[in-house]
Amino acid sequence: MKIDSGTTAWMLTATALVLLMTPGLAFFYGGMARAKSVLNMMMMSFVAIITVSIAWVLYGHSLTFSDNPMSWLNNFVGGFEHFGLQSLVDTATKDDGTGMPSLIFSAFQLTFAIITVALISGAIADRAKFGAWVLFTIVWATLVYFPVAHWVWGTGWLNTLGIEDFAGGTVVHINAGAAALALALVLGRRQGWRKEPMRPHNLTLVLLGAGLLWFGWFGFNAGSELAVDGTAALAFMNTQIATAAAAGAWLVVEKMRDGHATTLGVASGAVAGLVAITPACGFVDPWAAIVIGLLAGVACAYAVGLKYRFDYDDSLDVVGVHMVGGLVGAVALGFLARYPFLEQQNEGLFYGGGFTQLGLQVLGPVAVGAYSFVVTWVIAKIIDKVMGFRIPVEEEVTGIDITTHAETGYDLGTVHASGVTSPNGSVAPAAKKVEA
Repeated sequence: MKIDSGTTAWMLTATALVLLMTPGLAFFYGGMARAKSVLNMMMMSFVAIITVSIAWVLYGHSLTFSDNPMSWLNNFVGGFEHFGLQSLVDTATKDDGTGMPSLIFSAFQLTFAIITVALISGAIADRAKFGAWVLFTIVWATLVYFPVAHWVWGTGWLNTLGIEDFAGGTVVHINAGAAALALALVLGRRQGWRKEPMRPHNLTLVLLGAGLLWFGWFGFNAGSELAVDGTAALAFMNTQIATAAAAGAWLVVEKMRDGHATTLGVASGAVAGLVAITPACGFVDPWAAIVIGLLAGVACAYAVGLKYRFDYDDSLDVVGVHMVGGLVGAVALGFLARYPFLEQQNEGLFYGGGFTQLGLQVLGPVAVGAYSFVVTWVIAKIIDKVMGFRIPVEEEVTGIDITTHAETGYDLGTVHASGVTSPNGSVAPAAKKVEA
């Protein structure tokens, strides 16, 4: 087995960076949720690491990246050549000394599958049964994520047609956003939605999560080149500048519309920029990345309000940020692609590429979004009929952290304790204040 040490070292780092994004997402979503459901919200991300990792090793990698022996079926899903990953041990991605161990490539792709599943959870904060969510993560990854990744990154039909998705705008964000919409519709609105304030309970956690996502996204995007070269550098730079532009654009929209630029706005804008540049980061010039970031910041800032207009409860704006942001980036690629370090064959409309590539960049999101929405709806309906997907009303009102996990995110009862220990070892109550 021949490997390139530089590529291998970078991909080990990139894989760790992308895995860190899921705990970062847990902080981001946890801070946006209400205090009584922060732990459940974070647990939904962490449990996806467990379930998707196991499914990926057993059959997910194989369904995504192997060829199905039935040629007509290969357009839609791979085969079982790499079942259990035993065939990848002691192999390299290339045999000419320029690759990496195949297991590193598999681990890198695994981290994408994990965070895609975790992203969906933001749409159903406060109200989903934890056991039902655990089951959903396995079934959805199997029936939706693995086939869609095969379509675009494997040898499936969209890849054959020539769609471009550098790091997952279609596979990850549009896929997750459409699923989030379906799941939100199946579970219904939270108790008190539009009547009670449901503001983020801890904006410091939101900013921490956004920072971890921004940091990890360099592995997400630059790592998707699977090499250490100029395209990886381009993806790295484009990730930074598009994110900054989107965060700034969101703040401007807030200031003009609401009179205030907020911390939630800068965090959400940054994530919108990260989402939008993902499919295009290795294919456009830096100035174009600024344009994509600005478009995403403005579009997503307004899109998060669509749930009030159409009356669906997407709790943490997965649809408005991820589906809309992914669509902005995927379609913009059809206009702005120049492929500076690749063969000049699929350039965007503004570079004389005609409408073919633009058409593919529209077809891909529409096809993936429709498939994800329909299959997710069916999966959620079946789970709801079999075991129930939504917690009882009284548990939702009390708080899912205490009723499901027997824990609370904040033990505020100890804040005012005196710390005086009684003879039997227990903490004595604080002395009453003597009135003057």
